[in-house]
Amino acid sequence: MTDDRAALLAQYQTTRDRTEALARPLSAEDQTVQSMPDTSPTKWHRAHTTWFFETFLLGEFTAGYEAVHPDYAFLFNSYYEQAGPRHSRPHRGLITRPGIAEIADYRAEVDRRMARLMNTASASQWPDVEARVTLGLHHEMQHQELLVMDVKHVLSCNPTGPAYSPAPPLAHGATAPESWVYNDGGLVEIGHRGNGFAFDNEAPHHQVYLRPFRLASRPETCGAWLEFIADGGYQRPELWLSEGWATVQAEGWDAPLYWQQDEDGGWQRFTLHGWQPVDPRAPVNHISYFEADAYARWTGFRLPSEAEWEVVINGAPVAGQFLEDGVTEPLPALATGPDAQGLHQAWGSVWEWTQSPYSAYPGFRTPPGALGEYNGKFMINQMVSRGGCAWTPSAQIRPSYRNFFPPGTRWHCSGVRLAQDVEGPLV
Repeated sequence: MTDDRAALLAQYQTTRDRTEALARPLSAEDQTVQSMPDTSPTKWHRAHTTWFFETFLLGEFTAGYEAVHPDYAFLFNSYYEQAGPRHSRPHRGLITRPGIAEIADYRAEVDRRMARLMNTASASQWPDVEARVTLGLHHEMQHQELLVMDVKHVLSCNPTGPAYSPAPPLAHGATAPESWVYNDGGLVEIGHRGNGFAFDNEAPHHQVYLRPFRLASRPETCGAWLEFIADGGYQRPELWLSEGWATVQAEGWDAPLYWQQDEDGGWQRFTLHGWQPVDPRAPVNHISYFEADAYARWTGFRLPSEAEWEVVINGAPVAGQFLEDGVTEPLPALATGPDAQGLHQAWGSVWEWTQSPYSAYPGFRTPPGALGEYNGKFMINQMVSRGGCAWTPSAQIRPSYRNFFPPGTRWHCSGVRLAQDVEGPLV
């Protein structure tokens, strides 16, 4: 086995082990529940990521391959129409069998077969195997983040408020003051340049014209959001997009997801550590695009475009709060100096909504085959967010990485960083 095979196999094992470590604090019941159609049970995430390797690697690169179990392709395919029929997404929580032990066995068997494939693939096969394994690992990393945010929603539905993990010590110190980072715009370049892994939706590399703008030095805090609430932010239709206001009315929103006001008027929020008082220093999260946009209007500023966000952050070293630092809530941006490019929490902490609709870059073409369904067919009715969050593996982070969600969803770890138009350089 060559050195690159050994390194990839080690990366494979590390990534797969992390998924199991994330599931370990959960009971069988915790892992089976589906709390709403947008979430998936933990054991489904464990099985689906395994099905991905079995289907798109073992099934394609192993002659005469026989599946580990004939029913698993139907149960654990997500949305790949070309890969065959599948179980209904909203009903994944009804799959009581296989249980978590059988899924552990499934993962172990596929891992054994994958190790053999990576060890024995011919020299002519290896480049394709290597590229597909790398895609599979990044796919599993995405599901690790989904696993955490889905578990949080599951546990939030329990009236006793159980914790996924113990709360870390409270961070001490003042919040970094908010300032502005100026960019003179012009003809800029965004998108992946082909150096290392990227998903297909990050390309092609292309040019965009930007007017001069400023980007806030940090995400908005829970304290600022409390001011928005106190000023009637959720009761003022002039702040909201039409669909956003309709959603507020239909859903009865009066605060971010997981927040509730106690009898004394104080605010609590459900966290991965159970119910905790709202920390006004922490970045606000679990807000929808509609809320982020309404808040920006309330401040007199706006949300950045994804091109503005990428231009400012491009070249900054990846450093911040990520999944491997321990599964916890986003921490305050403390006044200890900016992390990168004059920005606090540029990476990790919370996904930052942009004003950009999720659509194809100029020249994008959907790849052929079932894997072409990974991103391209979702390029409608969704908004882009950037930067990663506290539950994103750092290995996924790069300036061109595009996340996307429907504008009315809130269970993901999303916050807001403001932007502002300017007429020229600051003096």
